[in-house]
Amino acid sequence: MNFRLLFTSLLILFIWTDAGAAVYRQHGYALYGQPRYPADFEHLDYVNPDAPKGGTLRVMGTGTFDTLNPYTLKGTSPVNTGNFVHYGVTELNETLMVGSGLYDPSGDEPYSSYGLIAETLEFSDDRSWVVFNLREEARFHDGHGITAEDVAFSYRLLSEKGHPNYRSMLQDVERVDVLGKHRIRFVFSRADNPLMILRLGELPILPAHYWRDRDFGETTFEPGLNSGPYRITDVAPGRRLSFERVKDYWGKDLPINRGKYNFDRLEAEFYRDNNVAFEAFKAGEFDFYFDHKASNWANAYDFPAVRDGEVDKREVKHQIPSATQAMFFNTRRTPFDQRSMREALGMLFDFEWSNRVLFYDAYRRSESYYPNSPFSATGLPAGQEFLYLSEHREELPRELFFEPFRLPTTDGRGISRDSLRRAVELFEQAGWTLRNGRLQNADGDQLIFEVLLVNPSLERIIQPYRTNLARLGIDMRIRTVDRAQYKSRLDQFDYDMILATLPQSLSPGLEQHGYFHSSQRNVKGSRNYAGIDNPVVDDLIEKLLAAGNRDQQIAAAKALDRVLLWEHYTIPNWYIDYHRIAHREWLKSTATPPYSLAIRTWWKMPDTE
Repeated sequence: MNFRLLFTSLLILFIWTDAGAAVYRQHGYALYGQPRYPADFEHLDYVNPDAPKGGTLRVMGTGTFDTLNPYTLKGTSPVNTGNFVHYGVTELNETLMVGSGLYDPSGDEPYSSYGLIAETLEFSDDRSWVVFNLREEARFHDGHGITAEDVAFSYRLLSEKGHPNYRSMLQDVERVDVLGKHRIRFVFSRADNPLMILRLGELPILPAHYWRDRDFGETTFEPGLNSGPYRITDVAPGRRLSFERVKDYWGKDLPINRGKYNFDRLEAEFYRDNNVAFEAFKAGEFDFYFDHKASNWANAYDFPAVRDGEVDKREVKHQIPSATQAMFFNTRRTPFDQRSMREALGMLFDFEWSNRVLFYDAYRRSESYYPNSPFSATGLPAGQEFLYLSEHREELPRELFFEPFRLPTTDGRGISRDSLRRAVELFEQAGWTLRNGRLQNADGDQLIFEVLLVNPSLERIIQPYRTNLARLGIDMRIRTVDRAQYKSRLDQFDYDMILATLPQSLSPGLEQHGYFHSSQRNVKGSRNYAGIDNPVVDDLIEKLLAAGNRDQQIAAAKALDRVLLWEHYTIPNWYIDYHRIAHREWLKSTATPPYSLAIRTWWKMPDTE
């Protein structure tokens, strides 16, 4: 018998209303079933509860930042730069609950969260509302207690003036009721909305007394007023950040925080060039390096610190769903609004050649929007997934029901003649013909388009694809711009094609609405990069958000994945199912959990520098 599970169930309080509906009061919340840890848990299984405190962790930031406000459309804040979120020390405000969101993701549960600012939550049996009961001891760094008014203020501020993603995330909230100083209720516009409870638990709580007289929409290098385990103590705009552990942090003794946040200081130096950053790591300028370059990982670690055992080089397996990494067509523009055109262009990308020549055969081809997860649409649709798709049989390609989705493959030596012929046929279906060495439309205009990049190192990946396109008379141009210009053009959808990633979670939900729903097609700053406007996709997203159990969630996600793949909105790239990391040997951790690298639980061995 699982006594911990039994004990957990006994600690969940059931209340029966006059209407006969059940109300649950809990310390944590699982999207389906019950949380892994009971109400009286002492610490997470994957932490060292006695980890020593102290020392400084020096890390690398990628690119630059031009604001310390992470919640608005304007500017790029540190947490929105590559890898920064992994360090567990950011400019983010604490949330009501932790485990399912960006602030402090769980390492050993795929879709659960536990109270942080909120001590408990209450929710109805039909998941039509949720109440959060706040901890009286929770406070901001200036000593002000965190109240229900701060929660309501945060909801209104982020909905009205925050990044458009917040409006999308919070769209199902119908009403907010402040029930007391430390008690607040959110009422939803529809019942059976279990995912909304998780999303509200991820709501960052901002101090009303701090932001009420400030311009929330503007960029700033003034550190905001937070409530977490660290505060920003030094800022060199765009180049460097220093964090210091808050010794009297109100939440330091919470079971959810025990064994975490062990460094006294964290210093982040930002590098615009990864080659320069790696040389700095080799020279001992910082302590932890994420390596995203296969050739570097294969060839560049024969240096003294590695040979002498001062640097550990490790591949750490994980079960984290990989991001959707792909070349995104902007279907708002012709000719990318035609499915056959997109499919033809995808056939001319030779992943196998790139993997062999550029990547040392390190990667797997992504044949899903959810690689390394149970949500990938493999084989043929069956069961509940088939039923979801059958509702739209007339609107979907016939092949979707009878053929597994497969991307074209090569022997790694180039695109075959058969593939070239098939691509020409698809181009002709889209109204483009190969004449006199140029792919032309009926007006005689050559197909010319631009790939917009922000990272110059990606040019070497795009160049072979450009060469393949040139064989069929297509003029693809590469334009690399700085980060500020890139973000501005992305926000305005001013591009033909981009290389981009969409982070995926252990429990896909409302972010899929932001990525793929037609309502986000023309919302400035949305991440519907491809400009998808497809009623079938919209319906499957609604089914995903309304899933009542894990099986329904998987079925809806697989159906969504399958439709997105067969519509060829992107040219999928590649992924790996392990972290490539190198770090100073005095950095210690417990066994790495499956769903997080959990650097916030690492510590420094005493008496090491």
